Amino acid sequence: MHAVQSRFNIRAIQTSWAKLDAMAHIRPIHDEAGYDRMVALMNDLLDVVGDNEEHQLAGLLELVGDLVSNYEREHITIETSEPKDALRFLMAAKGLKQEDLSNIVAQGNLSNILSGHRKISAKLAGKLGEFFAVSPALFIPKA
Repeated sequence: MHAVQSRFNIRAIQTSWAKLDAMAHIRPIHDEAGYDRMVALMNDLLDVVGDNEEHQLAGLLELVGDLVSNYEREHITIETSEPKDALRFLMAAKGLKQEDLSNIVAQGNLSNILSGHRKISAKLAGKLGEFFAVSPALFIPKA
């Protein structure tokens, strides 16, 4: 029987992983502490990577973002509320400021939405749903 040749240098990966693990402790998220740690790492990576998909850390940002998104999808539920309150909650949960949504909605309009002086349009609800990875229905007022 022949030994199967691996395409990966597992010893090198182990050494590199140990160094990365000591710095970032990347794991599937099972509790609030793990969630908070991964959100903090994600935000730090976002500050460096931005939307540059060619950045050396873009893959790590995507991986950490997936861990956070999976945890949120399974553990964070939003009770039926006013669309502006749901938006405010999601922004706070992700540590976002109004200017962080400037590519989706003008800051003046966002201020008016959050203060209750303006409704969220169906088109904007779609964009927000995609951005936050939630159903756009969350941003449509209940009749």
